[in-house]
Amino acid sequence: MRKFALPGLITLVAAGLLALLAFGVASDGTNSSIDSAVARGDYPRAPSANLALPVLGTSRTESLADLRGHVVMISFAAGWCDACQADASDVEAAERRLEKAGGTVLGVTFQDSSTDALSYIREYHLTFPMLHDTSGKLASAYGVNGVPETFIVDAQGRIIALRRYQLTQQWVTQTLSKALGDST
Repeated sequence: MRKFALPGLITLVAAGLLALLAFGVASDGTNSSIDSAVARGDYPRAPSANLALPVLGTSRTESLADLRGHVVMISFAAGWCDACQADASDVEAAERRLEKAGGTVLGVTFQDSSTDALSYIREYHLTFPMLHDTSGKLASAYGVNGVPETFIVDAQGRIIALRRYQLTQQWVTQTLSKALGDST
């Protein structure tokens, strides 16, 4: 009897793990992540829109809700990030384009000190507001786990595009044209 106890126990544990895996795969079909929703064309409301964060270099706070009615490009970045530094000119060009249309870029520091972030802003001559997400709450709400990550929020407060890695000029141009409703 003992001879069969250990193999039986191992078989039972393996069957349980397979059942758990099957359940996980079956329930994954209704994925409601931001990425999946945008890919399906179901543009979700931007999460944590009312979360007010400090604007670096000022004594004020700002939230995405403060910008409702305007197209906003949310750029999660960090001063130590090489890809973010490479993106800086494209993000600033997006700010100039959005500003002409009444929108803005909203930068959000991620895993960065305020000193490093302020140096990054100065070095790359960034003119848009940069929020300091010290708790990581905003980054977590967007599923950010690295930088750079970029989200385009339309005037109704819905995420219509996202990019979870370094930008390209083509992506910025196309997504802003879509968000602004023009063909330039």
